[in-house]
Amino acid sequence: MNAEAEEQFREFVTARWHALMRTAYLLTGDHGQAEDLVQTALVRTHRHWTLIRRSDAPEVYVRRILVNLNHSRWRRKRVTEQVTDVLPEPATADALAAYDIRDELWSAVLTLPPRMRSVLVLRYFEDLPEAEVARLLGCSLGTVKSQTSRGLDRLRVALEREPETARRNR
Repeated sequence: MNAEAEEQFREFVTARWHALMRTAYLLTGDHGQAEDLVQTALVRTHRHWTLIRRSDAPEVYVRRILVNLNHSRWRRKRVTEQVTDVLPEPATADALAAYDIRDELWSAVLTLPPRMRSVLVLRYFEDLPEAEVARLLGCSLGTVKSQTSRGLDRLRVALEREPETARRNR
């Protein structure tokens, strides 16, 4: 790679590092894994930097790599979870309630399958239009809409404050 292209790559990394880290963190839920994901994506981008023609393409290219790497990481990850019938008691209202709600939401997001999580992260956290999410993930607009709908439904169920059995027994 020539010196000019190398400098353009450095400028891109400097300008977009925080946004890429935010996306990676939202995809992984872990700062260390997010940093590894971004670094790996940037190494792959560096290899093909001179082939990227459009000015908006580097970010799209890197985001796509982030999503693909995260999907691969998630498929390799074998975690056993124990499912229970009873949800934990709701937290009491205090000054940290907003943080508790955010943490509860984030925990629920981390339970979603990687494609569904990717759709929600790109759509709502990165504020991309549905068409851009579809293009970035290489799927149809209908798939983005259905994954969004199903993902939001799962989050609603996961974030219910009372178990359904407790409401029925009233």
